[in-house]
Amino acid sequence: MEDVLLTPPDAAEVRLLARGVAAAARGEDGLTPLQELLIPALFLSMTGHPVELAELTPISAAEFGTGLARRNRIFRERIVQTMLLSALVVRPLPAATAARLREFADALAVDDDMIAVAQKYADGAVDLAAVDFSRNGYLGGLDAIRLSALHTDDLDSSWSAVVDDPALAARWAELRDLPVGTLGRGVADFYRDRGFVSPGLPGSAPPLLAQHDWVHVLAGYGTTLENEIEVFAFMARANDDPRAFSLLAMVISLFETGYLRSGAGLFEANEGHLRTSGMAGRLGDAMRRGALTRGSHDFLDLDWFTLADRPITLVRNEIGLVPKSGSAITAGSVGPWQPGGITPYQLNSAKTAAETEGRPYSPWQPDPSRD
Repeated sequence: MEDVLLTPPDAAEVRLLARGVAAAARGEDGLTPLQELLIPALFLSMTGHPVELAELTPISAAEFGTGLARRNRIFRERIVQTMLLSALVVRPLPAATAARLREFADALAVDDDMIAVAQKYADGAVDLAAVDFSRNGYLGGLDAIRLSALHTDDLDSSWSAVVDDPALAARWAELRDLPVGTLGRGVADFYRDRGFVSPGLPGSAPPLLAQHDWVHVLAGYGTTLENEIEVFAFMARANDDPRAFSLLAMVISLFETGYLRSGAGLFEANEGHLRTSGMAGRLGDAMRRGALTRGSHDFLDLDWFTLADRPITLVRNEIGLVPKSGSAITAGSVGPWQPGGITPYQLNSAKTAAETEGRPYSPWQPDPSRD
């Protein structure tokens, strides 16, 4: 057996990889316009090498498998996930595409739960696919580590809300007392600026979903639906556990295709947001930033309160967080305190919350220095 190839792919291998992804994800009439934007954007962000789809020749699953024979399982899994991501943006998903995804995955000796989800999408069994997400071992897990990180054991399922837990609510409320510039104070201000209700109180998001709000603040992403795609792409790629890809598959199914009517205990389907101008590149850049973090980070299972009193710049440095690319910023990627990083609905919710609680209303103001 040849030695395992561990070096980053060069331009020639990237062309090979793009051939395989395009071959697996295409429909009978070729790639869709969104796929033609997404596939090159992903490879440019993740490898630094541009890809011209028009210059690529078709490739069979067997030939592709042979071409990646020296690559290890982790590398091959990521390529299958790139195929899946490129296919899951299509609705309706052709049955032939779902079959090719399986064929290419088999040729790479890779299995991924999302292949079965893609097959159900292609079969029109959307409700069954939703069940697969709810039973997914990563998304649906409730082990001791996760429960400890969430600081509650009052959960019927992983995405259950906790609306009557004074101790949990108090823990979140204490974040307001931390100094400006700490991660925890950033999260507290992030919540107040948007009228979000903290876990433990009526009307709050599930504690597991609230975990990702810390990532909004840490990684510098606002709270539009386009930003949500970026956050979950970042989280999925920062985790070396390949099952975390289901996070990204879920939000694409919510906020691009609408295959899922709801998800994560709070989100509702709202289609077409990956088609927003520049979003293919922004998604790719979020994945790049996640991949370049130091080590593996399961942000859903992290006890964020252990980091709450630390300066956010220090936490960013410790995980090796790299800046956004200039192209992603130009395309509209903004942070929680940058113009465009908050929605009118959230601004109004913050005002309503202040009135309900009988406290002075301090409207959100742009403050790019915080991002």
